[in-house]
Amino acid sequence: MAQERTGVATFKGNPLTLIGPELQVGDTAPDFTVSKNLLEDVSLKDFAGKIKLISVVPSLDTGVCDAQTRRFNEEAASLSENVVILTVSADLPFAQARWCGAAGVDKVITLSDYKTRSFGQAYGVLIKEFQLDMRSIFVVDQNDKISYVEYVSEMTEHPNYEAAIEAVKSLS
Repeated sequence: MAQERTGVATFKGNPLTLIGPELQVGDTAPDFTVSKNLLEDVSLKDFAGKIKLISVVPSLDTGVCDAQTRRFNEEAASLSENVVILTVSADLPFAQARWCGAAGVDKVITLSDYKTRSFGQAYGVLIKEFQLDMRSIFVVDQNDKISYVEYVSEMTEHPNYEAAIEAVKSLS
């Protein structure tokens, strides 16, 4: 049975239960399987040798998630070519593709956790009550070691963009 964590996250002040472990800096990044599109699944090994900024959002169709994804898309231009920015949500791949097209987002790779919630459970961000992934940021180095983690405690708040970008730049 998966670990459940309470008292660590809220939605508009209401407590949420997160499923999975609380990852720490220095941990080996757990593997996961997510959908790149309806026919293609990817895992951590598909980004081997790259610095990975993993931006996790509940749904691209909400204001904070939209802003978070647009911000990292803009920041991508100032990062090394060895950096990949992954946005993980439980949105269907169709919705992710539609949103990216409408928003002009082209430097971030959107990945869907809708099928198995593999990412959410492995990274400790699956919200039991909603079956969505909690807003969070993970920076994973070229050797798949976690070098930065932010679990945002209130779903409606923004992550610390500057700290995440600095963590990526320190690895480049």
